[in-house]
Amino acid sequence: MTNIHPEFAYQSRELGIQIEDTLGDPPDRKTYDKVIKSLIGEFANGFQIDDLNLLSFALVDYLRFDNPAGLLAQASVFDQGDAAKVMKMVSCENAEASKALSTVAATDPQLARKAIITAFLFKNQKRWTDEDHSLEALQKDEGNDEDEDEDQIEQGHDIEHLFDTRGDENV
Repeated sequence: MTNIHPEFAYQSRELGIQIEDTLGDPPDRKTYDKVIKSLIGEFANGFQIDDLNLLSFALVDYLRFDNPAGLLAQASVFDQGDAAKVMKMVSCENAEASKALSTVAATDPQLARKAIITAFLFKNQKRWTDEDHSLEALQKDEGNDEDEDEDQIEQGHDIEHLFDTRGDENV
């Protein structure tokens, strides 16, 4: 398993939530397809939507990932990456979606790179792991310390030394 940049893990999870929310319960594929078609049209016509999640959402069903290992390697860095290299790692058979990707890549190559990697990670969730920064994981790590902390007081511990025994003499 490969560790990826935490922001890509977050964006991948957000993409999944957005797809579920758009499909609805029960899933309405017609509405979903209309939303995707509309977004693809906006991106293809050059409308500047500077939103990674919307771009990956629009393209996720149309991209074919030709170099999974390369895309996974590119997922280790979020802000700085080789956009031209990532563009060569995917293909898109749908003409409108391909035009949308090309248009965005020409105006904002890093946005296109991030959207491709996000879509790839969403479609290939078993190929990567995210570092667990949850409270539970941190508590487990903390609980593994065998060193006893001197400042911890346990039941029956002599605590008289903590109180001021001289009283008003300190004034």
